[in-house]
Amino acid sequence: MKNFRPAKQRIKVSPGESVRIIRELQSLSQNQLAELTGIAQATLSAIENDRINLGVERAKVLAKALQCHPAVLVFPGWTLPADAGDLNSATELA
Repeated sequence: MKNFRPAKQRIKVSPGESVRIIRELQSLSQNQLAELTGIAQATLSAIENDRINLGVERAKVLAKALQCHPAVLVFPGWTLPADAGDLNSATELA
């Protein structure tokens, strides 16, 4: 496996902002995402604007509709701790 350098995080992104970004990258409106998930459009708006918490269960439903892992939505700024060891050996498949 090739060595790589992770991209530098340039901005902080909240869970709500990550939902909005991924939704927009897929050219979905809030109404379309509401239809796919059964989550009310007003609730989606509140999530995207960080007025209410995303929550694990809603993250699972949204992740399925947005075709991503729930952790992408719940922990958008997460990185490996510096003392986690060699990233390459941790991510190699057996």
